[in-house]
Amino acid sequence: MSETAFTLSPPKSKADGSFVENLIRAMMKKHRSPLVIIRRAVLEKQYQRLRECLPEVTPYYAIKANPHPAVIKVFIKLGASFDVASASEIRQVLALGASPAKIIFANTIKSIEDIACARRRRVKLMTFDNEPELYKIAKVYPGAQVLVRIKVANLGSVVELSLKFGADPDQGFYLLRKAKTLGLVPMGVSFHVGSQTSNVENYLQALEMTAGIFKEAKENGVLLKIVDIGGGFPIQHFDDEVGVNFERMAAQIRRQMKALFDKPIRFIAEPGRFLVGPAGILITQVMGRTFRNNKNYYYLNDGVYADFSGMVFDHCRYEFKTLRRGQKFLSALAGPTCDSFDTLSLDEEIPELYVGDVVYVKNIGAYSCASACANFNGFPPAKLVLV
Repeated sequence: MSETAFTLSPPKSKADGSFVENLIRAMMKKHRSPLVIIRRAVLEKQYQRLRECLPEVTPYYAIKANPHPAVIKVFIKLGASFDVASASEIRQVLALGASPAKIIFANTIKSIEDIACARRRRVKLMTFDNEPELYKIAKVYPGAQVLVRIKVANLGSVVELSLKFGADPDQGFYLLRKAKTLGLVPMGVSFHVGSQTSNVENYLQALEMTAGIFKEAKENGVLLKIVDIGGGFPIQHFDDEVGVNFERMAAQIRRQMKALFDKPIRFIAEPGRFLVGPAGILITQVMGRTFRNNKNYYYLNDGVYADFSGMVFDHCRYEFKTLRRGQKFLSALAGPTCDSFDTLSLDEEIPELYVGDVVYVKNIGAYSCASACANFNGFPPAKLVLV
């Protein structure tokens, strides 16, 4: 993906829908599709929204959501910290100007080579969830600061993240004490309630379990300092979507944090989708059309192997929009590859489209271009443009 600078400020008097369509028309005069637009103003808005709703929490942007250098640079300028999962991601954010002190190596299973890279680059803070990992870290990176990741409820989350990660909570203090005996620095507890969760109870219960580990540690002379509440904050993917209220969720999380923890405790989070998802707009065009199975069938120049990859890897649903107006018909949308799996929707109600017409999707800045397969069937992923 390449980056192009383009400036177009949204007029305050116009609705977002009109602004988005005007932006698309302007960008299509300068660029070919498929095209991903990332709006800088929305990145800044989401970051400030998180800071205002959870002022006690330091955001560590999970760069896996969208690792494009232009996106990372925006968050560096905003003063964000970063969640990385590999040596490659460590090198990337450092090369772009991030400080090692503002990075958490938040992968509970790390290769020896990646741990060694973290040591060379002075990235001290990392997570773990099992005893063998502690021995590995202690051997390669003595004195590293560690957070134990515990398994917590993921009820109501679109992506379940406790199937693969997390120690049983009753093992939390034991593992932290083991870390100390091995010459590591036990810093606290990490958890993740699952991605795109609308169930605030996951956070409240996880904080209660974490507080229990902090209490047990304190009673045994181990003073913990950090609570990592992970990510998972939800966003809207459809204009009329209900059940997504981050402000209300954040207020409940804050109350729980204040009730369970002393003020010196430092809270951090690892949001990805929440920060970058709403900023993204994917522009595609119809490259072919037919009539099959009693419906209009449109083939787009982007599909599930490219920037709609979130439909596969992230269980994501998107709202397809068109610039063309008129009577709507039951239609199917498919990607450009020779694989029938590359089908986006079989039941869209949209106006009749023609070759060259635009089909676009909002709120697609996360887990889309990031997980695209480069050049499958010879079709490149979309160009990314920061505006």
